[in-house]
Formats: sequence, C-alpha cells, structure tokens
Amino acid sequence: MVPGFYERRLPWGNQFSNILEAMRRGAEIFEPHGLVMVLETLSDTPELFLQQTHETYAMCKAVNSPSCKILYDIYHMQRTEGDLIANMNRCWDEIAYIQIGDNPGRKEPTTGEINYKNVFKHIHSKGYKGIMGMEHGNSKPGKEGEDRLVTAYREVDSFL
Repeated sequence: MVPGFYERRLPWGNQFSNILEAMRRGAEIFEPHGLVMVLETLSDTPELFLQQTHETYAMCKAVNSPSCKILYDIYHMQRTEGDLIANMNRCWDEIAYIQIGDNPGRKEPTTGEINYKNVFKHIHSKGYKGIMGMEHGNSKPGKEGEDRLVTAYREVDSFL
C-alpha cells in the first residue's frame, strides 16, 4: 500500500487521519483471514505522503492491527534517510516484509553503496524469518547477469 501524494492544501494531521481511517478499514477486512497489508515508504518523488520509516511506523502503530505492517524497502530507505540498521531497529516490531536493491541503480547487492553483508547479518541476528524480495534489476544482461546475481547473494549471505 502506498497512500499517495501529499496534498498541500490539506493539513498534515488531516491527511494522516484520512489515511489512518482507510488503513483501519483495510485491516478490518484482512485481519479475519490472517492477511497482512504492508505500507511502503518510497523515495521516487518528494510529493509522496510517507517519506521516512518513522512516518510509516507511526501509521502502523495507530492502525494497531497485525494486518497492517511495514514493507521496508532498503533501496528507498537508503536514498531517503540512510542509517539503515538504526532505522530498522526503531521500527522493527512493525516490519513484515523487506525488499532488496542496491543504491544507486537499484541493482543486486554489491553494485552500490549499501553494505548488504552487514545489513543481512543484522536482519539475521534479529531472528527475521519473513520474505525478502529481490526488488532490483541485474547489473549485467543475460546469463552473465544471472551468474553475477548468484555470486553477489552468496557473498553478502556469507556473514556467519
């Protein structure tokens, strides 16, 4: 779920309340079925309402449902706020899904500035058992790119 754009003519608190009401209604539908909707904070444009993890965390806490959690996209959060491990820790109890992509370029780990070996080690130490989505492209085309992808994941997963 992405709430959409910030409306400059409407106060922030009103927008937060409107989104909160929509998320609560969604959670009421999902909860009896054991489903979880995830809110994603994006860095694509500064007009989006949710810009940082703490805002998405506040929304999930306010919804107060096991069916409304955070989709933590490492690529977007590196671009918007950095300090990945500290920000994950602050919001850990609301994170339900993690997406991977290096910055810049949104390619596989080891192609950018994010130290994925340390990030994966931290996520593992927290006992995370959820899904981690490969939300990125390959740095090279074809079979060479696929081989590079496997090598990269083996490298960053070798933290033990």
